[in-house]
Amino acid sequence: MIALLVFRRFVDMSPTNLLGFTQQELADFAENLGESRYRGKQLFQWLYAKGATSFAAMTDFSKDLRERLTAEYAIDFPTLEMSHRSHQDGTTKFLLALVDGAKIETVLIPPRIAFQNGSASAEEEQRRLTVCISTQVGCPLDCKFCATASMGYIRNLTVGEIVGQVLRAQKTTEKNITNVVFMGMGEPLMNYDNVMKAADIMITGIGIAARRITVSTAGWADRIKQMADEQRKVKLAISLHSANEETRTKLMPIAKRYGLQELISAIEYYYDKTGKRVTYEYIFFEGVNDSSKDVGQFVALARRVPCKINVIPYHSIDFVAPTGLSADLRPSKRMEEIVEELRTHNLTVFVRGSAGEDIDAACGQLAVTMEQKKPTRRHGTLQPHRRTVDRIAL
Repeated sequence: MIALLVFRRFVDMSPTNLLGFTQQELADFAENLGESRYRGKQLFQWLYAKGATSFAAMTDFSKDLRERLTAEYAIDFPTLEMSHRSHQDGTTKFLLALVDGAKIETVLIPPRIAFQNGSASAEEEQRRLTVCISTQVGCPLDCKFCATASMGYIRNLTVGEIVGQVLRAQKTTEKNITNVVFMGMGEPLMNYDNVMKAADIMITGIGIAARRITVSTAGWADRIKQMADEQRKVKLAISLHSANEETRTKLMPIAKRYGLQELISAIEYYYDKTGKRVTYEYIFFEGVNDSSKDVGQFVALARRVPCKINVIPYHSIDFVAPTGLSADLRPSKRMEEIVEELRTHNLTVFVRGSAGEDIDAACGQLAVTMEQKKPTRRHGTLQPHRRTVDRIAL
C-alpha cells in the first residue's frame, strides 16, 4: 500500500500529464483554457499521430499557448532506461521507468518470428511489427509459469503509461508498429477502464486497427462479459493452459475465483454477443497437462465455441529463482505431437515462436529484477519503489 500512496501523492503534486487524454477530453481541455475545441483535436494529433514529446514542438500553436502548456502541463512518456536486443531474432526488450520510479518491461517483436508454422509466414506476417505491452507494475495472479509473479503487485498503469509504451517503442524504429498485444506484465482486465481507454486511443490516435490489437486475460470472466456488452472491437485471447479444473488451479490460482465453467460460460456469452472467435493460449508442461486425457479435455472445450489456438513453448523463468511448482515445470516433449493431434480434430492451431528468449523477453519471462528496481530520479525527486501486496485474494 505504501507504493500506491506514494504514487498518488506524487501524481497530485505533479503537473497534469496530457498523455492518456482522449480527443473528446482534449477538446474539453482546450475549451477550458479559452481556446477553440479544434485546438484539442490538434493536440490529440500531436500527442498520438506525431508522438510529440514537448509542447514546444507544436508549431501550429501560438507561442503564448505553447509557453502556458509548458509551464502548467506535462507530456510524460515512460523513460527508456535500458534496452536489450536479441542477437538471434532482433527482438528488443525495453526497461521503462515511470514518473514515480516504478519500472516495467515492454517488448518489440520484429516480423517473421512470431509463429513457427508456415501458414503464419504469409506476406502479411512479414510486414508485422508487434509491441507487447504491460498493464500493471507486477501482477497479483501468481501464475506458476510466469516470471512477473515474482514481483508481486504494485499498482495499475495509467492510460498514459500504457499508450506511452507504444509511442516509446515506435521512436526506436523507422517501421510503423502494426500490432499491439496486451500480454506483458500484469492482468489487463484487472485494469479494465485504463486498458480499454488506451486501446481506443491506439485506434483513433495512433492509427492501429482494432483487429490488430489483442487483449489477453488469465480468465477475468466478469470483464470478458463486459467486453461483449460494450462490443469492444479488439481481439480477445484467453490464457488457458488446462481444461482440467484441478490442474488449472495449480497452474493459475485465478481458477479459484473463476472456475472453468464460469470462464467458459463467459466465453460463450462473448461469442454469442460479438460473433468473434477467441484465441486460447496454451503451454504444455511435461507430466502436468500433456497426457492424452488432458488433450481430450481440451479438444472438448475448444469445440464449444469457434476459436483458434496458440500453442506457446515454455520459456524458463529460472532467472527469478522460482520455488515450488514453478521450479519444477518443464516443457512437454510431446508438444509437436499434441499440435498435430489437435489439428486432426479440425482445430486451427498456431505454434508461437520463442522471440527474445535469449534476452528473457519471451512469453512469460517479463520481470523487473531487484537491481532494476532501484529508485529512479524523475522531476527532481527520488521516488521509492516498493511492493504493496504480494498476491490478490482469489
